[in-house]
Amino acid sequence: MSRPVNRHVVITAALTGAADSPGKSPHVPVTPAQIADDAIAAARAGAAVVHVHVRHPETGIRSRDVALYREAAQLIRDSEVDVVLNLTAGMGGDLVVDEEDPLKPVDGTDLVNAMDRLPHVEELLPDIATLDCGSYNFGDGSALYVSTTDMLRAGAKRFQELGVKPELEIFDTGQLWFAKVMHDEGLVDRPALMQLCMGVPYGAPADPGLLAAMVNLLPDDAQFTSFALGRDQLPWVAQSVLHGGHARVGLEDNLYLSRGVKATNAQLVDRAVTIVESLGAQVASPDEARAIFGLRAAR
Repeated sequence: MSRPVNRHVVITAALTGAADSPGKSPHVPVTPAQIADDAIAAARAGAAVVHVHVRHPETGIRSRDVALYREAAQLIRDSEVDVVLNLTAGMGGDLVVDEEDPLKPVDGTDLVNAMDRLPHVEELLPDIATLDCGSYNFGDGSALYVSTTDMLRAGAKRFQELGVKPELEIFDTGQLWFAKVMHDEGLVDRPALMQLCMGVPYGAPADPGLLAAMVNLLPDDAQFTSFALGRDQLPWVAQSVLHGGHARVGLEDNLYLSRGVKATNAQLVDRAVTIVESLGAQVASPDEARAIFGLRAAR
């Protein structure tokens, strides 16, 4: 059964991601200070949650360096702006294979076990951290994202031990199936927080009919956010809200405010606020987001 329109919407700002985007837009934050500044600006614009990756400050390349997470998180927490902190824990799942020798990983591979993806989560104890719910072909070529069912069960159990809410990243229907298995096994505390990631090659396409079908498969008490990439990002704010969910925008998924106009994270959040309010819904505050998602109270 379809869900009613969501009237109380949590907006997440995904600030920088892991893609090779800094060379495509001067607004993509790279250093911990830049990432924190964007987090604060996005929160002031209306984001209740900020989703944080980190990058090597000198190269802009994605990183799993705990020290970079520590610096960015501390700057955000020390600011006067209240915001829910969501750290990625999806780094360390990248496998690029050689076409002639598939057992020989090549440049671009960053593949570690479930626990080695979590040291920054264990140290910093964010409100939320992501758990990517399956393996899939990551775009054209020979790149894969690897997250086995054993890895996922181990990661979900560790999240429970730490008291960190997992945001279950779901890129296709089979991943949703397994996310529900973990939910039913008690590895995910209720209400489950699920994110339906649309339009990421080659996961679920950004199709409203498919979104409706995936929403119908969610556990009854689950909270969900959905997003889409590129030019679909801002229209997808409305799609997600109309299907009963929350919204995510940001430079991780889209670099443009409109055709040919490069965006900042704060501008994308501001536009999302306008869309949400145009639908007759309210934008949730950080404290309201904590209540909706079943998070700890602000520290």
